Amino acid sequence: MSLAGKKIVIIGGTSGIGFAVAQQAAAAGADVVVASSNQDRVDAATKRLGEPAEGRRLDVADGNAIAAFFEQVGEFDHLVYTAGESLLIKPLVDTTPQEARAVFERRFWGAFLSAKYAAPRLRDGGSITFSSGVLAIRPLSGTALTAGITGGIEALSRALAVELAPLRVNVIQPGVIRTELWDGSVTDPEAFLQGAGSELLTRRVGTAEEAAAAYLFVLANAYVTGTTLAIDGGAALV
Repeated sequence: MSLAGKKIVIIGGTSGIGFAVAQQAAAAGADVVVASSNQDRVDAATKRLGEPAEGRRLDVADGNAIAAFFEQVGEFDHLVYTAGESLLIKPLVDTTPQEARAVFERRFWGAFLSAKYAAPRLRDGGSITFSSGVLAIRPLSGTALTAGITGGIEALSRALAVELAPLRVNVIQPGVIRTELWDGSVTDPEAFLQGAGSELLTRRVGTAEEAAAAYLFVLANAYVTGTTLAIDGGAALV
């Protein structure tokens, strides 16, 4: 169950939960490759992670770029997909098709294509871990698109766990986690996080480090597959 010496690719690994996963994986002795669409974030993340971490720029809305990325990476052990821009919280009637497609491209289609091109390169004992969110089971007004995508990711994971076996495929379903994701998603991020936390059983929102620990659990435990693991402060119960 050790990750020492394993090569882990984290798409979306330069900020938020993805970066916390990279930090914890590196601390466990893994060789990490982080990727995102912003070269400055890639450079900053790899500098913070230190050797032997690698960083690569990747636009997950570009299918050809995803294929080329995995060609360059070669064989590896685990894929973690946490990529996605700020959440689109907007009434259905006000959401343009262009906006909807842009979110879908990165959060669902990017995950699908990453699994497609990664699977042939995963070593024995390898795994894929996707990211969904509590909106898949507890949607709010204005989150139809995000709820639909996160629910789709969970269904995709179960189907791929069957199709790709014995490679393992799982999903982490975070609730509200304190990361920079909210800076572009809500008007007043701190007020939102305080308010959201007060309604949870834990009376606070989660940290990126707490969420990352869930990813490392499913990466390391070779008997976990086809599972959606919630880390949500009890959000599903309130």
